[in-house]
Order: sequence, then structure tokens, then C-alpha cells
Amino acid sequence: MEECNLYNFEPQPLLIVISGPSGVGKDTLLERMKERACPIHFVVTATDRPPRLDEAHGVDYFFVTTEEFTTMIEQGALLEHAVVYGQHKGIPRRHVQDALASGKDVIMRIDVQGAATIRRLVPEAVLIFLTASSEEELEQRLRSRGGDSPEQLQKRIATARKEMRRLPEFDYVVVNRDGELDRAVDDVVAIVQAEHCRVKPRAVRL
Repeated sequence: MEECNLYNFEPQPLLIVISGPSGVGKDTLLERMKERACPIHFVVTATDRPPRLDEAHGVDYFFVTTEEFTTMIEQGALLEHAVVYGQHKGIPRRHVQDALASGKDVIMRIDVQGAATIRRLVPEAVLIFLTASSEEELEQRLRSRGGDSPEQLQKRIATARKEMRRLPEFDYVVVNRDGELDRAVDDVVAIVQAEHCRVKPRAVRL
């Protein structure tokens, strides 16, 4: 009779998506995870918008021209891409494939539209919806960011409301309350740990 080996578990690398409306703190959450040295590969998004003064190429984004972005789309080099507030953004496919092949969990932050695309292309992905504690809190964050015209601000608020209605499409929800960023990070880490304890692990295929 074949021996039953209960300890022959091979952890499968996860593809984790952090999404949610503008203003909920997706970038801030990932920055804190990096500060805490979470053992995860953080995907860098490609965009055709110009870098801000405090942003570095290859760290915050891969900054490319619109022509270069179009070429990446034509060559199938992007796992997903979308136009977000007039700017092209996309996830380089090769970077995700290489990280998964090395056995690392991979985490990416994309908008709600992009998360739906990932769900369709990679149904084994773990989708986490990040949100504020209330609609009022989210609106206040958007207003306090600055840099938007009144028309742009109203567009962001209206879009955020629409995106909130898509929460049921996700696997998990994490609330990023004001002043409680580490609590939100703890929740994401707990989700990753729980996923690695699944009896039937997700097998990501790209």
C-alpha cells in the first residue's frame, strides 16, 4: 500500500491583485508592505504619463511614450492594459511570468476595470478590493489630494461610486481606515497566508 505523506506540500506562487477606487490608498498600502519587507514581488506598472518630481523610472512606474506603449500592446507584451483618466497603464506580462516562475508570490495594483480583465484572463488570481471606511471618507481623500480641476474631481467621485458597486466581483475586501494603514497591511498579509493554507491551492497559469 502506498504511504500517505501528509507533509509533501509544495506552495504554489500566488498572483494577488490590489484594486479599488482612486483615493483608497493602493500605492500607500504597497509602499508600507515594502517597508515591512513582505516576501512578495511587487509588479511595476507601465504608463505613458510623464513622471512626477518624486517618481523614478522602474521604481514607481515604467515611463514610456505613447508610441512605445502602443507597440507593447501590439506585441502582446502587456498582461492587461487600460486608459485611466486619459492615461495608458498596463502590466508587463514578462515581469509577472518571471516572478511566478521563480516561486515568488506576485502582487499588483490596478484599477477596478483592470482587475476584471485579470479575473477573465487568470481566474486563479486572488482579487482584493481595497476601500475606505465610508463614502464620505473616500470623497474627502479625493478632495484633499489636490491637482484636479472641479470637473476632474467630480468625475473621480462619480467613477469611485460606480467602482464601489463592483465589490461583489472580488474575493476579499480590506478596509483602509484613516490612520490604520498597518491594520490594512496585516489584513492583506493574513489573506495571503490563508491562501497558502488552501487544501486545493490556486495554480496560476499565464
